[in-house]
Amino acid sequence: MKSLRSQLVFFWVLLFSVCAALAVVMLTLYRASAGAQVAAGRAATEQSCQAIAARYAKAATGAAEPKVDLLQVLLQLVLIEAPHVEGGVWQAGAGTNSGLLAYAYPTYEGSSVKRDVPAAEQPLIVELSQLAARTQAPQTDVVRGSREALIVSACPLASPAGNLVAWTMTRTNGGALAAQGSLRVGLGVLLAAVLASGLWLGLILFRGLRQVQRLETRLAEADVSGGAMPELPRTGVRELDRIVDGFNHYRLRFDEARVHLREAAQQRNRDQRLAALGRMTGGIAHEIRNPIATMRLKAENALAAAPEKQGDALRVIVGQIDRLDGLVQSLLALVQPVTLAPAKVDLHSWLAERLATIGDKALAAGVHTALQHTDPAQAVFDPVHLARAVDNLLDNAVRHAPRDGHVTLSASTNDAQMLCIRVDDDGSGVPEALQSSLFEPFATGRADGTGLGLALAREVALAHGGDLRHVALESGTRFELELPWRTS
Repeated sequence: MKSLRSQLVFFWVLLFSVCAALAVVMLTLYRASAGAQVAAGRAATEQSCQAIAARYAKAATGAAEPKVDLLQVLLQLVLIEAPHVEGGVWQAGAGTNSGLLAYAYPTYEGSSVKRDVPAAEQPLIVELSQLAARTQAPQTDVVRGSREALIVSACPLASPAGNLVAWTMTRTNGGALAAQGSLRVGLGVLLAAVLASGLWLGLILFRGLRQVQRLETRLAEADVSGGAMPELPRTGVRELDRIVDGFNHYRLRFDEARVHLREAAQQRNRDQRLAALGRMTGGIAHEIRNPIATMRLKAENALAAAPEKQGDALRVIVGQIDRLDGLVQSLLALVQPVTLAPAKVDLHSWLAERLATIGDKALAAGVHTALQHTDPAQAVFDPVHLARAVDNLLDNAVRHAPRDGHVTLSASTNDAQMLCIRVDDDGSGVPEALQSSLFEPFATGRADGTGLGLALAREVALAHGGDLRHVALESGTRFELELPWRTS
């Protein structure tokens, strides 16, 4: 869980769960306390009622009519042992009388002995006594109020007429029921705490995420614009401001380093250009000096020779002039920007033309040529410039292949949607000392070469958005010209 949002949400859910569990425990304890007091009061009334019935059965044996003083004594004897339990005897068939013969509350905590039956509870007492007399079975009823519970039990007495019923009554301690208000307050406090904590955490989360989003937007805008690293504004959140300050300090160091790097890159480019210019100047001087020396020698010999031999010297001089002209044309093609004219090309026919162009030279050198074309059928590129590049690669391959050797021209597409044109030969390969400067002008391993063919081929590849690479094979050399493949 690496997200700050997830951690805060998890913390709030955990807090809510703890508060909910605590509320359940409080409610359970309240219910258990109130229920236990009701159960204890019920047991006390039922036991007292049954004790009155048992003692009456022993004391009134053979008596035809119940005696009120006897009943009063029995009630006093039994109920004195039952704290907070009051009771009496009810007789059925008492006419307009309430039927309440005797009453006692020996543990009444008042100024005098309580003698009157509670008027508010009389209807319930009479109703329950009637039910007990009619069924001749003990009856108990619990009436729950807002602050206390009233428990009434009725037991039939063993009278000849079966019309006597003893009843007992008690009330639960109001503390448990009175605790209902405290319970509600406690649950309300818990709910308020949960809501307050949720709002507080939500506010923290909202402020933090809003500040993070502002920072992300600022960085994204800087990335889209491609400018310098932005200076992030402070958020007011201490922890985030530490990160912001660290980023801003890093931005200053990064800008300084970028300035130094740009200066170093510019200096390196100047040095590279000077070095390349020096190498090119040396190569051009070497390539021009040799034909000039040859023409001078032939001209001096022709001046000293007989007129009939001057024609051979002139032909040699013309050949050297052609060589110089080819060198100048290659240099112009190399230094001038390559202007492409892309067109849709039938690739197989175009590759076959490239092999046909080199066919005579390959036949004279005893080299076998082959075409391997898998896909695609068509491609879009500049056929003129790319033909010059591929012709240079084929010419180099034929020159370096041994007699009875093989030169293979192939084309296919790869997974990166690039068109790959490969020229393979089974010659001796490129010397290791020459591989690092292989595509530089005038880098050649042949005495009669200019070293401009590979440089020109690579410029054409770069102009198409591709590249030219050298791949060393186990027996031979491969040049792979790669450019983006498209059909329209």
